[in-house]
Amino acid sequence: MANSSIAQPTSRKGLFARGRGAGRQLEWWQQLLLQAFCLTVAVSVLFPIMWIVTLSFKEAGSARPLKLEVIPPSLSSITLSSYQAVIEQPLSKSAGDISFWKLMGNSFFLAAGVSFFSVMIGVAAAYAFSRLNFVGRKLIFLSIGFILLMPGIATLAPLFAMLAKISTSLEVLRIIYFTMAGLLIAGLALMTISRIRSDDFRAGSAAFLVGGLAVAALFLWGGTQIEIPKNARPFELGRSLYGVGLAMISGALPFAIWNLKGYLDTIPKELEEAAIIDGASPNQIFFRIILPLATPALAVTAFLGFMAGWTEFALTARFINKADNYTLAIALQTMTGQYATVSWSNFAAMSIMISLPVSIVYLALQKYIVGGLTLGGVKG
Repeated sequence: MANSSIAQPTSRKGLFARGRGAGRQLEWWQQLLLQAFCLTVAVSVLFPIMWIVTLSFKEAGSARPLKLEVIPPSLSSITLSSYQAVIEQPLSKSAGDISFWKLMGNSFFLAAGVSFFSVMIGVAAAYAFSRLNFVGRKLIFLSIGFILLMPGIATLAPLFAMLAKISTSLEVLRIIYFTMAGLLIAGLALMTISRIRSDDFRAGSAAFLVGGLAVAALFLWGGTQIEIPKNARPFELGRSLYGVGLAMISGALPFAIWNLKGYLDTIPKELEEAAIIDGASPNQIFFRIILPLATPALAVTAFLGFMAGWTEFALTARFINKADNYTLAIALQTMTGQYATVSWSNFAAMSIMISLPVSIVYLALQKYIVGGLTLGGVKG
């Protein structure tokens, strides 16, 4: 067949030449201007960070320098006294007396709680919006998108007014706490045994329910044996870290649901249909197929939730009125009193120490975060 209609394969060299010529190459002066612009932007972004780092290595209690030094003048001028001073006295003397590690523990409690619950609740809600058809599905999801358009500070007053009215005695709180602890342990035992046996979570639910109630009753009995001082004040949710955590979670959930729903929509439904044909239960599909595939989006949501809880100041400052519940963000604010002389070296050292945990979390999840943020950049 001399005149064959079958197209001849294009050579590798031809494909390369065609792809190289498809885009317009910039002139040398255009490349120079572009590189100069990128360098200017990079210097503008990195300069404040380098200045803060250099300032943190000055002598503790140093005032604001008269000139901006990005590089220390000599190695002998570098000292860690500012970091030592911040660890020994993180708050100003008028703000209270609390250890640096207590502040870090409070901040980590809020950040980890916001990250965990926003992912746990958000992925369940996002899966429902992505896969289930129910009445009002689109309206509810659009309402969540509308909440994202509102500034977080707009909900500060109503949240505080609502949580401030929730107070209870320590006896009631103790009963609730130990009952939930017992049920949580029973639920974890149920999930573990079911995963080991590869059974559906509904299998043997009656026996596990009896065991769960028994464990809850045991924890409840143990909790009632703890004596509470007679002069103990009632528990005020709005003035505790739990109240701040609830407020932060309510603010993080709309974005978590919106972000995770968009990612779950990209997972082919054919995978779930094939799993159903193989006899997989809905729970097995969710935990063994959906969650592993959604790891990048879960990492992004968890990281953003952790960062929001770690750096939050407005909610914490409005809710918390005791130094024992202060966070690192509040401690940083106390260093800039209205009439006090600001120790800029201590302020810089505290800023660096606050940013380190977030940087470590980002480096640990970097592979998944980059994959989640770049989703949608290409098709196919």
